[in-house]
Parts: sequence; C-alpha cells; structure tokens
Amino acid sequence: MANTDSIFVGGGGEGYSDPQELLLKYANRHGLIAGATGTGKTVTLQILAESLSNAGVPVFMSDVKGDLSGLAVAGSETHKLHGAFMERAGKIGFTDFSYDSFPVTFWDMYGESGHPVRTTVSEMGPLLLSRLLELSEAQEGILNIAFRVADEEGLPLLDLKDLQSLLVWIGQNAKSLALRYGFVSSQSVGAIQRRLLVLENQGASDFFGEPALDLEDMFHVDADGRGQINILAADKLMSAPKLYATFLLWMLSELFETLPEVGDPEKPIFVFFFDEAHLLFDGAPKALVDKVEQVARLIRSKGVGVYFITQKPADVPEDILGQLGNRVQHALRAFTRKDQKDLRSAADTYRENPRFDVEDAIKEVGVGEAVTSFLMKKGIPGVVERTLIRPPSSQLGPITSKERRAIIAASPVAGKYETAMDRESAFEMLAQRAEAAAKAAEEAEAKEEEMEAREREYQTGRRYSGSRVKRSTSKTTTRKRRGDSAGEAFAKSMMRSIGTKAGTAIVRGIMGSLFKAR
Repeated sequence: MANTDSIFVGGGGEGYSDPQELLLKYANRHGLIAGATGTGKTVTLQILAESLSNAGVPVFMSDVKGDLSGLAVAGSETHKLHGAFMERAGKIGFTDFSYDSFPVTFWDMYGESGHPVRTTVSEMGPLLLSRLLELSEAQEGILNIAFRVADEEGLPLLDLKDLQSLLVWIGQNAKSLALRYGFVSSQSVGAIQRRLLVLENQGASDFFGEPALDLEDMFHVDADGRGQINILAADKLMSAPKLYATFLLWMLSELFETLPEVGDPEKPIFVFFFDEAHLLFDGAPKALVDKVEQVARLIRSKGVGVYFITQKPADVPEDILGQLGNRVQHALRAFTRKDQKDLRSAADTYRENPRFDVEDAIKEVGVGEAVTSFLMKKGIPGVVERTLIRPPSSQLGPITSKERRAIIAASPVAGKYETAMDRESAFEMLAQRAEAAAKAAEEAEAKEEEMEAREREYQTGRRYSGSRVKRSTSKTTTRKRRGDSAGEAFAKSMMRSIGTKAGTAIVRGIMGSLFKAR
C-alpha cells in the first residue's frame, strides 16, 4: 500500500475490508508464521519479503521447495490465478496492486543453484559444531580442547581437514595434553572423526572453507532503494536437516555478533526468516536453546527481525515463542488428542476478539487466509483477526533454470565466491611439523648409527692391534710370562673369550657339561 511506515498484509474484520498491517517500527520484534502444509505459508513469506524489500529492508530466507525463486520475476496477467488475485485485491481494498519483480540474490551451500556459501570451522565454533555432530558431553569437551589448542598454537581451522588433522595430533599427544586439559580418550577422538566423516559425506566439505561469506554482501540496496532478497536454495540441503538448521543458526549468531547496536530504529535493517524452524529445536540441548533465546532477545536492538516458520507454534520453545510479537497463523489440523492440545495452546497466545472463537477460526480458515495479530503502537499486541492475505506481486511458483542462471550471472557478488581457496592452515602446518620432526628423527638416527660405527671401528682396532703398555725392564716379569704353564695359558685365553659370543657359548657349554656330570 502507499503507507511507508507499515506493511499491508491483508484485509480483516467484517467483509475483510479492515487493513491488517505490520508496523515497520515493530518488525524487528520478531514473528511467527505457522500452519499445516498447503495452507499458504509460502505466499505469506513471499508478500512479506516483497513489502520489506520495497521498504528498503534486506531479507534472508531459505527456499525449501523452490517456489520462492519466483520473487525474482514479475507476476503475469496470463497466470491462471490472475482473475482470483484481482478479485481478492479488490475485496480487501488493495487498490495499488500490480505485478513486479524484486532484487534477488541466490545462494547455495553446494554452489549449484546460487553463489556458494562458506564459513570456516573457527567461525562455526565448538558449540554449534557439537550440535551439528550430535556429540556427547565428553566428546564436546575434546572438541573444545581442539579449539583451544588451535588458538594457542596458532593453527587456523578453516576446513574439515584442518580439524581432522588437529584431532589426530591431539590423539597422538593425549598424555601431555591430559596434564593441562584433563583426560583425552582416544575412543572419543575416534568417535568425533567418524562424525566428521559422515558430515563430509553429506557435502559439508563444500560449506567449510574460504572465501567465507561476508555478511555485508547480504545487505545490498539497489538503485531504486529496494532491499536485496537473499534466497538460500535449500531443496538439496534439507536431506541433511542438522546441517541446514546449524547453518541458519550460525548465520543468526554471526548477525548478532557483528552488527552494532542501533537501539529502536524506525524500520529493521535486516529481517531473517527461519523456515522449518522445528529442525532447530528437535532434540536440541538446553545450552543451544538458551543460546537461541539469548540471540532472539538481544538481536532486535541491532535492528534485526527474526521470523520462525513452522507447522505448529508448539514447535518453538515457550521462552522463545513469548518473544514473537507478530503472528500469522494459517490453518491447523487437529486429528489427534495432541493436535487438539496444540491447537488450544496456539489459540491461547492471541488477544481475544469478541466476534469469533480463536480456536474455531484456526481450524476453519481456508487456503490464503490466516488468523493474524500484529503489534500496535507502544508494542501492544493487536486484537486477533481473520485475515485474507493479499496476492503476491511477483511470480507465484519457481522460475526456470535459464532465468536463475541469468540472475546469478548479473548478481552484485558474481565471481566473488565461486572459486574456493585453500591457504595455509592447520592441516598444512601440522604436516610441516610432522615432516620436520621426521627429518630430525632421521638425522638423529643417522648420527647415532655413525657414532656406533665409529665405536665399533675403535673397538675392533683395539682388539687386533693390542693396547698400549709401558716398556718394562723387569727381567722377572719376562721370565714369569715365558714360564706360564699350559693350564694358565688356557685360563687366560678363556677369560679373553668371555666377552665374545663364541666365548659365551663355550662357557655355557662347559657349565652345562659340569652340571650334567653331577
């Protein structure tokens, strides 16, 4: 709509003629988009992204089914739903509805359907990496040791092979490390290595490395003042759900750690849509949930709005759900007792409307319709309304591969991330250390062998040339030597032979014969 301080979401009230708007000033107070499959969540995502872009706000969203790629292309009057769109626009008072395309940048962890997205192992950190690898407490402790050693030894952890080689080094030096960090189990090191191998087989080796993603590249605003819509191709990534959820959480954490405080802006500087949010919280340890809660609570002061998209509000922990001030609830199906309980819980989170029962409305709303509640002035939750969601201006459905390739080629970051880098890091440094140690050991061994050879040569020389003796003028001594008996000569010869192997064998034989004779 023409209003520049709010986003027109749809029409509510009697006859759906009452505008339902999301105030830009409170768009960073986070939100929830929920509903069963096929109830219209994707279209809601699409129209929010369009409106935020028009307001000059960059956004990030993951495209699980490929449908959101249509944001890059304007809708068409030849589309089969054109008539229905025009009828709905008239019904809800969307007078300036028109078709339009939006500035889109495609990203893809695998580099196939968008610009490659990478980060380093160091930037991911031990907490998120432990979550990704599903490590036990003991294994997480060893991973923390690895990161500490890397910092102290000046070993950059950029890709998976850096971490793998460092873990090998830690296993080899477990005894010396135990004196400072505690016991390091070789079994735990091996378990981490196996998890890293699984992660590598899932394609994570493409994600960890350089050039790492510069978040500034997601904040572009085009010449017309429209914010960039960043779309992550997640259709293939969803086959590794833990990797998908950890990547989105890493992005959220990076935004939190790198952006400055901006207080209470008139509009958000960035909006982050977290699709399939249940994957983040399924089986998540308390430390990770606490981290998400902390980020959600504090990141709004940095001008970032976070919107969780999932099927049921119950998928989001209560402490986080309580911070989501803007709600769009599409239809929920309540077939089981648990579904009914979840439905009641969802209804209880809204400010009641005397015109209808919220629980019934959530069950009854049709496709493209939702139960909505947005923050009003002073951040007060608005009264819940049944709302017809406005039609999208961009294409409904995916674009062609040819269109995608053309958009990628014309992107402001084209060519920046396509070529992977492999600069010197922990893997190469540890390999150099190992090579230097092996060379030093080889030289020491050669020196030792040389010393042994010299010693043998010296001993051999003494054996055959005799030892130096003083000249004796004593005739008595000469006579005594000449007068040695045969027995004495044999005894002396025997003593000289004891130091040799042959002598030892002779003594052993003689002694054995004596004992046998007895």
